[in-house]
Amino acid sequence: MPTTLAPTPGRRILSIWLARLAIDRWRLGEGCERGRGRDAEPLVLITETAHGPRIDAANDAGRAAGARRGMMLADARTLCPQLQVAPSDPAGDLDFLEKLALWARRWGPWSALDAPDGIIVDVTAVSHLFGGEAKLLADAQAALARRDLVARLAIAPTAGAAWALSHHGPERAILACDEDASARLSDLPVAALRLDEDVLTVLRRLGLKRLGELGTVGRDAIMRRFRNRKSPAANPLIRMDQLLGKVPEPLLPVVPQQMPLVQRRLMEPIRHRELLDQVLADLAQDMARELEGKAQGARRLELGLWRIDGEVVVRALELSAATRDPAHICRLFAAKLDDVDAGFGIETVRLRASWAEPLALDQGDIEAGAEAHGTSLSAFVDRLTVRLGEKAVRRPVLHASHLPERAQRWQKPLEPEPSSQEELRFHARPLKLLDRAEKIAVLYATPDGYPQRFRWRGKVHEVTRVEGPERIAPEWWRERSTTRLRDYYRIEDGEGRRYWIYRHGLIGDGRGNDREGGLPDWYLQGLCA
Repeated sequence: MPTTLAPTPGRRILSIWLARLAIDRWRLGEGCERGRGRDAEPLVLITETAHGPRIDAANDAGRAAGARRGMMLADARTLCPQLQVAPSDPAGDLDFLEKLALWARRWGPWSALDAPDGIIVDVTAVSHLFGGEAKLLADAQAALARRDLVARLAIAPTAGAAWALSHHGPERAILACDEDASARLSDLPVAALRLDEDVLTVLRRLGLKRLGELGTVGRDAIMRRFRNRKSPAANPLIRMDQLLGKVPEPLLPVVPQQMPLVQRRLMEPIRHRELLDQVLADLAQDMARELEGKAQGARRLELGLWRIDGEVVVRALELSAATRDPAHICRLFAAKLDDVDAGFGIETVRLRASWAEPLALDQGDIEAGAEAHGTSLSAFVDRLTVRLGEKAVRRPVLHASHLPERAQRWQKPLEPEPSSQEELRFHARPLKLLDRAEKIAVLYATPDGYPQRFRWRGKVHEVTRVEGPERIAPEWWRERSTTRLRDYYRIEDGEGRRYWIYRHGLIGDGRGNDREGGLPDWYLQGLCA
């Protein structure tokens, strides 16, 4: 649950701003020192967008060359043609930040994320353990420096004031409880209020560039200007009150998740597969007991094998549904252990559930009976996934599109269908659709009339019955305005076979490659029952 930071006397909050988080994490992953190797060259981290690659972060050399966050890569390369690029990883950065927030609890009882590149730590009544707040900041900065991370830190009575000082104050700043926050922070820019960019633009146009200048304008005037803005990030009055401690600010502490882990340290190293299978069976039983005690089931399992020579062999398994059945786990891992090289022997085996979900107790006679007879759907899907590959087993689900080729998508076999798809209703569609509509030659009385005869795959078919047309317009948000309409027909030939064909375009519709629209084309897309 969120923790509300109320304006309590004596409250002390530490804000840690990792100003180069994305670049530092990339550099650590590459194993290069700061300012050396690839980091010595101008480099940016990019994200692909609809308008081209956009810069998410730049190293020191890249910034010196003119690259900035939010700039398009093409614009940056006009300034620095030799600019190097690497893919950005926001999800990995967030995961790294979460682990860092847990590690930062060495300075306080709880910590919270200040995404995308900051951490908030409650250091109330703990500074004496470090010899004072100044030494606490020095200890934190030294610890971060040992991890090769660039950081700016500040301690203040509120999260807003600590954030403002860490981002716009000196490298290490302290705002005392008895100090006038309004006077101390008056020279900081309005960006210190953590406002949206459009709100900052409005304030700058009004001539309000510093926090102290907000006090020269009446609250009523600012309230009238931003009265429809309820979000704290869009209302400077709310942010200012949070900064000064006049109103509470909710924060969500990071809670560590203890993943179930079981292991065996073997008295004698093992090299034979039979012994490894026995150890795996014992670990699977231990894991089942661990998961049952937490009312959970594993969705992802990792088996680690430590060899005598120091090599570690890891085999991962992702399940289609949460389970804690030892026999099922052993059967799935069996296919992944055939190529394991034991070397001079394996001395430690560890099984960890890196992803677990709630799983209530089942009636064993039902599910266990299904598993014993091989009729459990989740067990069947897991076996296919292990044999064919993780991406080879999928099932189609309806998608909100009237175009037949876009009316379905593929997802994991046991994932529930999106709730938004439950009410989708379409016209009756053929049971079999071709992977790609095939062009056919059609004879008709008039260009806008019913088809009378058509040629498909070298054979001529006489049309005896026709039903339609069903007109489908292109999706205007995807297609160009010149995309032509489709008129679908259900037809039956003289031998009783039924087909689903469509006319692509109308005479004189002004669409297509020809300005006049040209003659329509005909396609066969499905076979009807």
